[in-house]
Amino acid sequence: MQSSELDRRLHMVREIASSAGEIVLKYYDAKVAVEWKAPGDPVTAADRAANDAIISSLHRLFPGEAVLSEEASDDMERLGRDLLWVVDPLDGTKEFLKRNGEFSIMIGMVQAGRPTLGVVLQPAASLTYYGAAGIGAWMSNPGGERLLRVTTFDQTNQLRMVASRSHFDERLDRVRKRLGIHQILRSGSVGLKCGMIARGDCELYIHPSSRVNMWDSCGPAAILSAAGGTMTDVHGNALDYTGVDVRHRSGLLSSHGRLHEKIVEVIVAEGVTVT
Repeated sequence: MQSSELDRRLHMVREIASSAGEIVLKYYDAKVAVEWKAPGDPVTAADRAANDAIISSLHRLFPGEAVLSEEASDDMERLGRDLLWVVDPLDGTKEFLKRNGEFSIMIGMVQAGRPTLGVVLQPAASLTYYGAAGIGAWMSNPGGERLLRVTTFDQTNQLRMVASRSHFDERLDRVRKRLGIHQILRSGSVGLKCGMIARGDCELYIHPSSRVNMWDSCGPAAILSAAGGTMTDVHGNALDYTGVDVRHRSGLLSSHGRLHEKIVEVIVAEGVTVT
């Protein structure tokens, strides 16, 4: 896909995310009922309303193109398609319910099996990360807009790790110590963590969970790659967006790229298991 078409699509998807963000904020300021899809996996009316708005807009603007979303049934129409939209209408529902602002709307486009375009919007902060392959990545907030680029640190003890606010288990601590990392930042939402790497605030995020899905990774992966970073599974393998299974069974590893292979070596040496 030519850069001009990617740029056009990126602009349109930013508008879609912005409209969904306005919907989510209406629920954010009100009491909202919570349902549970599974233990530890909440869903609210905000998730569903944002989902409906995003999917409707994608179908209208990009007719005939497949869409996969966390809050919609997977009709498998995506299989064998060259283009696929992947949506998480509200990543960080737990953070949304805690009212800490660390939740996001994430929309990504897969082309030929690779995340090529992404938008991650943090509605509570009016912050948007966006980017596409061959074009670049940017961050926009009320203070303005700037180009994103990962750091160039080439020593492991220079790295800063970002982790979830809700957990930091002994597997991650073993890797941290082996790499000589001293600074750990905290944030909700995969998209916001990857945004922190893309903007140069940190260099590493490890998510050793088999319960991470395509919609958790697609948009952030496209933005991170456009900013010079890398996202794989924890063993350094490319993430699959073409199969029946929507899960990344070997977790996620996001970094600024320069030491990605070294980080994988440490993860393997420490015997980190994905659960």
